[in-house]
Amino acid sequence: MADERFDGMFLSIAQQSQGIEPLLDNLFSFLRRKTDFFVGATPQMIEETVMGVIQKHSELAAKEKLAKEKKLAKEKEEKLKKQRALEKKKEEEAAAKLQAEKKPKVEEDGVLELSEDGTFDTAAADAAAAVAAKVPSAPDAAPDAAASPMEVGTAQGADFPETEEERERKLREEEEDKIPAPIGNGGTTDRYVWTQQLADLSVNIPMPPGTKTKMIDVKITNNKLTVGIKGQPPIVDGEFYNRVIVDDSFWTLEDGEVVVSLQKDNKMEWWKCVIKGDPEINTQKVQPENSKLSDLDGETRQTVEKMMYDQRQKQMGKPTSEEEQKQNMLKKFMDAHPEMDFSKAKFN
Repeated sequence: MADERFDGMFLSIAQQSQGIEPLLDNLFSFLRRKTDFFVGATPQMIEETVMGVIQKHSELAAKEKLAKEKKLAKEKEEKLKKQRALEKKKEEEAAAKLQAEKKPKVEEDGVLELSEDGTFDTAAADAAAAVAAKVPSAPDAAPDAAASPMEVGTAQGADFPETEEERERKLREEEEDKIPAPIGNGGTTDRYVWTQQLADLSVNIPMPPGTKTKMIDVKITNNKLTVGIKGQPPIVDGEFYNRVIVDDSFWTLEDGEVVVSLQKDNKMEWWKCVIKGDPEINTQKVQPENSKLSDLDGETRQTVEKMMYDQRQKQMGKPTSEEEQKQNMLKKFMDAHPEMDFSKAKFN
């Protein structure tokens, strides 16, 4: 945490400096004017000191980059394993269903007749079963007069066929499940690449070769971002998906890219895009950083953990926390009314 003590101060300085080179220039200007850094040591000692610090943080940056790449590769591998397991399960279910459909149907007395060629006469059995299904037996010919209205109503509506809308919804959900989680919880457009955490996001905008910091024009307001080269049409110009905190947001020029670091005003929301109208991601697929949960306050952490739990439950085809709560309420209602028959009821 020692490295983060002065982040607020440096963020403010970086925002006013508007670039890495001006920031470093301001730092060394301070050392020249307010300390004996340049006059209290030899040029060789000064160079060794500066290069030693640069070497230290270069190695740390390389290690962090390698760790991040390994983590992303591991997450991708786990995602592929889950996807393969899901596909295998669906194939097994489809094979089991096909096998069940191939089994010969029996008549009510459990006997299949043999045809003249020695094979089972399944057509006759099917016809008999169809007739039996259409003619209700005496006890079941009419609903029990003593049955409750809820029992009769739900029983009559229990076997409605699946609607076209429900089938389309299931197909959409299956297609969405096949889409991998967005890398860095962000996305890619033809103008920039972006990543995000729950409280902030980063936008990387490639610049033409040879671009210098003084040539760049960046404007950040609480609801709009404009980035481009001075005297030319902006590369990025549009309204944010949601509001940002301007005082805590800044930009730098790194490796030929303008990197815009934004602090969200609402630190409890995943953004679907950076600029309104740009391609959106599925926020149900985001993967929060578990290691950062300890840094959140109690209420925020509880909300994030709930989102993560609901996401895992949905991926496994299980009820979310809200659905579980509804099921528990329904169970309590059923336990409180043992006189009612829910065996034929269908609940949505």
